[in-house]
Amino acid sequence: MAHILVVDDERSIRNTLKEILEFEKFTVDLAEDGPAGLAKIVENDYDVVLCDIKMPKMDGMEVLEKALKADVETPIIMISGHGNIETAVEAIKLGAYDFIEKPLDLNRTLVTLRNALDRSHLEAETKTLRKKIKQIKGYEIIGESKAVADIKEMIQKVAPSEARVLVTGPNGSGKELVARQLHELSQRSKAPFVEVNCAAIPSELIESELFGHEKGAFTSAIKQRKGKFELADGGTLFLDEIGDMSASAQAKVLRALQENTISRVGGDKEIKVNTRIISATNKDLRKEIAEGNFREDLYHRLSVILIEVPPLNERRDDVPVLANHFLEMICKEQGIARKSFEPAAMDALQEVNWTGNIRELRNVVERLIILGQDKITAKDVNAYVNPGK
Repeated sequence: MAHILVVDDERSIRNTLKEILEFEKFTVDLAEDGPAGLAKIVENDYDVVLCDIKMPKMDGMEVLEKALKADVETPIIMISGHGNIETAVEAIKLGAYDFIEKPLDLNRTLVTLRNALDRSHLEAETKTLRKKIKQIKGYEIIGESKAVADIKEMIQKVAPSEARVLVTGPNGSGKELVARQLHELSQRSKAPFVEVNCAAIPSELIESELFGHEKGAFTSAIKQRKGKFELADGGTLFLDEIGDMSASAQAKVLRALQENTISRVGGDKEIKVNTRIISATNKDLRKEIAEGNFREDLYHRLSVILIEVPPLNERRDDVPVLANHFLEMICKEQGIARKSFEPAAMDALQEVNWTGNIRELRNVVERLIILGQDKITAKDVNAYVNPGK
């Protein structure tokens, strides 16, 4: 249901528009002057704003200008009883979606409003797609070892289901790639893939990050904010490093999985969510459970399917394939003439102890491209794999 804000100093017009728009099944907020309207525009995520131009304290053109400077992307339709072509042109130049003269024609107002909503939704979809394309680019599982073949086969079987998946493995081994492939091959692939790194967010903020918060829930909560569960509605929520999640957040996640509902921090409203959960960890969760650091009931909720990603040292046959993949990708990204590995250099790479796994291999390949010769040699590998040691 679209959320509309009407900013007008005339009470009769505000109330009339509210009545008409609510009859059309819109949710409507009202503001009686420019400052009040601007505050609401900045603090809330409206779908469309209808804003009068001639108002006391702050006119509509100033509201428009300040809203755009605050990076508000909501379409703003200007309305005025003192309209002329110059005012309309100025409003459009400033960034207004459209201009409507008073007295308002109901049909024209509704058509303009719906067109603005269509544009708003289209822009949101375009942003999601661009973000998705950016995320997918380069995110493929590379390797020819039996371990990688088994993981790919498991993904093919599990992805079309709604089963929750727990991906385990050391840092840098490619757990995120597994999660993204599960999403891309699922029925939810057209919906968002939302990632949360539970280890990177302070424990006091993780609940707000996951479930969102209401305005005033805590000191810095100056506006309502949706959490990752809501943002991933209809799609996939990837909880990376779930073993580092605080006990209170674990309890709330468990409740969300049991009831498919969440509550924002500082609010008591139950919000329905339809989100598939894929989680990952580099920890032994069984050990964490035994030590009282992780809830066993949450573990069982998350681990309907278990996928283990082995370290690179256990699949050294994949090193040449991965190294050549990174070499081609990095040379292309950086506009460098394509280099190549001498056979002895590739043998040397296979002998390295890859404690940082695939992430470390990628960094090493980039270092070799920048510092090595056109033909990367074993000497280059020995010199640049562990610089300073």
